[in-house]
Amino acid sequence: MSKQIAHFIGGELTHDTDARSGPVFNPSTGQEVARCVFGSRQTVDHAVKVAAEAAAKWGRASHAARLAVVFKLRDLVIANMDVLADAIGREHGKTIADAKGEIGRAIEGIEFACAAPHVTKGEYANNVGGDIEVFSMRRPIGVVGCITPFNFPIMVPAVMMTMAVAVGNSIVWKPSEKVPSAALEFARLWKEAGLPNGVFNVVQGDKEVVDAILEHPGIAGISFVGSTGVGEYVYQKGTSHNKRVAAFTGGKNHMVVMPDADLEAAASAFVSAGFGSSSQRCMAVSLLLPVGNETAERLRELIIPKIKALKVGPYDDATADFGAVVSKESKASVEKAIARCLEEGGEMVIDGRNIEIPGNPNGYYLGPTLFDRITADMQMYKEEVFGPVRGIMRPATFDEAIAITNSHEYGNGSVIFTRDGKSAHRFMMEVESGMIGVNVPVPLPTSYFNFGGLRRSKFGEGHLYGPDAARFYTKLKTVSQRWPEPDDGALPISLAFNPTA
Repeated sequence: MSKQIAHFIGGELTHDTDARSGPVFNPSTGQEVARCVFGSRQTVDHAVKVAAEAAAKWGRASHAARLAVVFKLRDLVIANMDVLADAIGREHGKTIADAKGEIGRAIEGIEFACAAPHVTKGEYANNVGGDIEVFSMRRPIGVVGCITPFNFPIMVPAVMMTMAVAVGNSIVWKPSEKVPSAALEFARLWKEAGLPNGVFNVVQGDKEVVDAILEHPGIAGISFVGSTGVGEYVYQKGTSHNKRVAAFTGGKNHMVVMPDADLEAAASAFVSAGFGSSSQRCMAVSLLLPVGNETAERLRELIIPKIKALKVGPYDDATADFGAVVSKESKASVEKAIARCLEEGGEMVIDGRNIEIPGNPNGYYLGPTLFDRITADMQMYKEEVFGPVRGIMRPATFDEAIAITNSHEYGNGSVIFTRDGKSAHRFMMEVESGMIGVNVPVPLPTSYFNFGGLRRSKFGEGHLYGPDAARFYTKLKTVSQRWPEPDDGALPISLAFNPTA
């Protein structure tokens, strides 16, 4: 019998009586490794009640008390890196090295949460009139609902939730049902760090749990990372229930390469940014845009051997460059996208289908696949392919490359490789993406800068981390106060709108 993966509510593991459940697979082998218990509306209601009671006390705790827990969490994540990486790789399929890289970015987010007192400081003005002083302060919003994707089981929750906790909120978190174990490991570390019971809660489940979170009157804000269709649904439904919502969604990230660029460096950057983690990243480079046919031909010659040299293997194979995709359904979806591209006239340069991994015949493996001569009317341009399939487009000019980039509905990240400062500056100013890279393969900012795309890559005005995350998780209060002398007597009556002089 498969092990049961439970909820974590009020500091304890808990199962619903007669709950539905779903299988959890190891993508490297295709074998079922666990059953994930699915919560219900009643489970969410219980978790919110527990979280609200905990938030009332945690929100009044001092900055010092909160940050002591966050500091301890950082140390525990570092000490438990091997355990966390194995939990990620076993259910996601990414390599241990990639999982540890993810955890490293999670640690950055935890470290930035230690700056919560600084980024939530208010403003002050003395004697604005009539000895009145005005100041602002930020207070926690209460219970935060978090909904996270399968592709970053620790990094996204860490950067999303640690700041929310650091500024005094409590959490009700629904992780992806594909990778539920890492969530319980993270909850365990929060408890070991000294976080009071009830501040951090995990409710496993599917759409029923998502809807319950979006509709629950006790949840003040929603943070979501996932696909665009679901993210738009989360935003619309959550805001219709009067919640603040920040939803971070898909990307189709373009890499423009100018003729003057270091093409060897650009080729390596494209392969690294395009195929890492089986391309299951919203910040992965999807399309390569060499400017001019000569640049395209030279770059194609450089990237083909680099791609062919990539090794695909099980998550615990230290020599593998990337592993399986997350599920059988995901593999089928990627293969369908490949077939569609062939039908529409894409030139297949490297075919990664039908790859065989010795000892793992049932794993969800796809080798790296490369298409050339992608055009804007093809699905390979229009849709995000969450698997190791990348494409080359051939803009004749820099203007055309910018137009192709800006014509897409997504605006997560865009990259340019060039030696020319004017081209780089124009790219930064004109390209409509939330994150821009110049000679950088993946423009993922460090945790003390705001993360978020433009257009349909983000819904809502919040950001995933950086100073704006702290603002998203807090509400602003502005206080005007005056302390008269004991013998000043009563204020004179004035019906003027602003009697402060």
